[in-house]
Amino acid sequence: MKVVVLGSGIVGVSTAWFLARDGHEVTVIDRGTGAARETSFANGGQLSVSQSEPWAQPGMPLKVLRWLFQEDAPLLFRLRLDPAQWEWGLRFLLECRRERAEHNMRQMLAIGSYSRLAMAEIIADTGIAFDHLRRGILSLYETQQELDAAARVAELMAVYGIDKRVVDRNELARLEPALAAVVGQFAGATYCESDQSGDVHLFTTALAERAAALGVNFRFATRINALGAAGGRVSNVSVTGPDGAFTTVHGDAYVLALGSHSPLIAATAGLRLPVYPAKGYSATIPVRDPAAAPTVSLTDEAGKIVMSRLGDRLRIAGTAELAGYSSTLNPRRCRLLTDRAQALFPDACDWDAAQFWTGLRPATPGNVPLIGRSRIANLFLNTGHGTLGWTEGAGSGKALAELIVGRAPEIGFTFTGR
Repeated sequence: MKVVVLGSGIVGVSTAWFLARDGHEVTVIDRGTGAARETSFANGGQLSVSQSEPWAQPGMPLKVLRWLFQEDAPLLFRLRLDPAQWEWGLRFLLECRRERAEHNMRQMLAIGSYSRLAMAEIIADTGIAFDHLRRGILSLYETQQELDAAARVAELMAVYGIDKRVVDRNELARLEPALAAVVGQFAGATYCESDQSGDVHLFTTALAERAAALGVNFRFATRINALGAAGGRVSNVSVTGPDGAFTTVHGDAYVLALGSHSPLIAATAGLRLPVYPAKGYSATIPVRDPAAAPTVSLTDEAGKIVMSRLGDRLRIAGTAELAGYSSTLNPRRCRLLTDRAQALFPDACDWDAAQFWTGLRPATPGNVPLIGRSRIANLFLNTGHGTLGWTEGAGSGKALAELIVGRAPEIGFTFTGR
């Protein structure tokens, strides 16, 4: 089968890898100059199945109202005259019902757990090096009320096989000695030992190289203009090559893995997708004193900020800003990241050498990705992974590759079109 994959982030490249390994002819198209140049470039580094909690929760609407005009809010809606944003927001409110939140969490845990196995499979097959650490993830809570709520979530996750547990300050300092001087700031933490961390850009670019060696044709610096759809099928993709010339690319099946830009291209075929960009920020800072910097990946729950050690660098990422397709860096939200990390680890890094970045995460209202067949027969979806694209990417690619060839993935996940 000839498959055209649109997008070369972690999701698109993983899809291409598993299709090529199964013997299919695959072409990957992306406007970037290489793989993983946009949302998969500099995220928080966490492979965090235990973080599979949807934003849409019963108490979230009131929080969002309080955060509307706070520049440092963890989740910031910048209200715009944008029908897509308002429609997404209304759907988000519907997903805040308790039964929907629990359903969405189960779906996220299912694809996250499946992806952990798919990631292990890729690593075993390829030996890719990507500053990979298997030291788990600690989530830090400042108040006992927050810790108690996290404990209830951990108990629910345990039902689905996730090894997340509460730890006190003493164990917190033992698990991550770099926190020893500041553990008094926290009521406690939760810890998931099976979670991991690593550099998504290093992994994705290396996997793209392995996929190319299997025969995958990567067409970079190529703008995707529109899907040519008629009679309930896609017949081609209109693209503009690096030389500025318009051409069409043909395949038997097409995969939409363009992250936040997926709904824009889907619309050219008359398809509406409930995906909206949530801008996230990151800072990458050289480690000056390795002993003073954390090696266990951390989530500071108060500010929704994550920190991961990537070799001799510390990656700090977080916040979500729903402001359309703007990629402008907000200095205040950048400082939010570095100020918090520096307060916890003052001697760890060369704080003046921070490199800032922003990327658009493709969010669905319930944080459950869209994976599977669309209502257009030969167009498949692999998008909407939100903040968990790195966590869910490998498994999403493997599952969709199975679906494209008519096999049923062994996973308790509700795929689109089924």
